[in-house]
Amino acid sequence: MANNQILSSSAHRALAHEYKSLQDEPVEGFRVKLIEDNLREWEVAIFGPPETLYQGGYFKAHMKFPADYPYSPPTIRFLTKVWHPNVYENGDLCISILHPPIDDPQSGELPCERWNPTQSVRTVLLSVISLLNEPNTFSPANVDASIMYRRWKDSKGKDKEYENIIKKQVVSGRLEADRDGVVVPLTLEDYCKVSHVARSSAAAAAMDSDFYVEDYDLDVESDANSEEEYQDDATDSGNGES
Repeated sequence: MANNQILSSSAHRALAHEYKSLQDEPVEGFRVKLIEDNLREWEVAIFGPPETLYQGGYFKAHMKFPADYPYSPPTIRFLTKVWHPNVYENGDLCISILHPPIDDPQSGELPCERWNPTQSVRTVLLSVISLLNEPNTFSPANVDASIMYRRWKDSKGKDKEYENIIKKQVVSGRLEADRDGVVVPLTLEDYCKVSHVARSSAAAAAMDSDFYVEDYDLDVESDANSEEEYQDDATDSGNGES
């Protein structure tokens, strides 16, 4: 819980609210959970969309939030190996919506395509799903994957190199899902339902309670100087990541 202390009170409230919202109304194709009850770090499970190369896939990622969220964007790093034009070799995801809201003509991105405080975890996750099926090959993070994808698309699927790599990763992800006790949706109908994840009764009780909102709000309210301390800490620690 120590890392949570450097969040501003507004970041605490925003993340607690978003997390509870995603538990009550999950995004199709995703499930999220906190890592060690830390609001700043989430584990995200991404299910491959039906009728795409990623159908039946299970891809795990970590989502980290800056101390001044939502004024700065979160970051996403895949833990599962993902061969994709917009995923770096180390798993970092490159997508416009996660880029800081600065004017950078060299990037080829419009300011409106970048992060702004009206965005949310929900909009980010939906953008990731879209990117899986429709990569941005104009500014790729993985050049080799981008070239393979273009060959696959231009050949109308006759060039199988890109497709075969994705299929192997989907199979590997399914095995990991089995180990995690996760049911991966395979049809469009199942994909649109709330994902069923095996969990203990204790975890279910904690999820169904108001712990995530009420407890974090109590922590914030008990610290009358949290905003002032955050400003001082932000100067020293940047994003608060070590």
